[in-house]
Amino acid sequence: MDVDEHQMNSSLTMRAIGSKYVLSCCASFVAESVTYPLDVIKTRLQMLPNRMEITKSDLQPPTMLRTTWHILKSENFRSLFSGLTPAIYRHLIYTGFRMGIYETMRFAIFDKEKQKIFPIWQSAICGLVSGAVAQFLASPTDLIKVQMQAKRLRKSDNVQPRFPNSYHVFVVLYKSNGFTGLWTGWLPNTQRAALLNMADLATYDFTKHWLIAKGCLDNYYTHFIASLVSGMAAAVISTPADVVKTRIMVQLRSSDEKLTHQYKGSYDCLKRICREEGFFALYKGFVPSYVRSAPWSLVFWITYERMRQIFDISGF
Repeated sequence: MDVDEHQMNSSLTMRAIGSKYVLSCCASFVAESVTYPLDVIKTRLQMLPNRMEITKSDLQPPTMLRTTWHILKSENFRSLFSGLTPAIYRHLIYTGFRMGIYETMRFAIFDKEKQKIFPIWQSAICGLVSGAVAQFLASPTDLIKVQMQAKRLRKSDNVQPRFPNSYHVFVVLYKSNGFTGLWTGWLPNTQRAALLNMADLATYDFTKHWLIAKGCLDNYYTHFIASLVSGMAAAVISTPADVVKTRIMVQLRSSDEKLTHQYKGSYDCLKRICREEGFFALYKGFVPSYVRSAPWSLVFWITYERMRQIFDISGF
């Protein structure tokens, strides 16, 4: 009898974990599709020094609006969704694992159920670990996404695109750099994800339950406020690492290209950006980053929380 009860409890636990995994992926698909053009604009802004090297042209100081207008004028509307497919694939791994690991750590390691109040430092640790592990696993899909976003930029500058589609990116990079080459840029990628999740998950978790403790209901209004706060925190914390990540990943070339790498690694990239472009160059793309992260968080959290209610799963 005890064995049967234990097996039943284990099954329910695994079912809950599986349900949360699927629901978090579905919510991320919705959020990613709605806000993806802003991610393309942000990436273009962060890639601008590379573009200047290619075109040797005299450009006005980049802004979100100028970059958007340039994409629409020199390319087309579809360019704003270039790389969406690998971005969706990425969330099958990234979001599913980061949410699952965070909640597992929150209850299994820090025993939130008994503590009632979950300290912000414990939330931060859960966010760091879950973000780092999830992003390391999803790093190849992020590499493919960045390469696809760079494709149309090269085409608009009359430079032969490296890859026609996502599958070709995978094949060429695998043949040119080997299996481990698919993890090019994994370190800045993982660093950024760890910081982003420390800010995003911890801030949302803390803000939501703080508001509830102050008398707010666990409803759309509470989720709305918590998601806006987490979106701002995520943008402030993660943008410098995002700039470094983008510069490192976009310089990867197939073996038939003779251009050399501009940066030796994450630290070299960070140091040279600060020295040659100034500290605030690390916040290139901050506006579209926040403009995207705020609605992304809003859409994701409201969708995810609502889905959990529909399937009779307690709130995050």
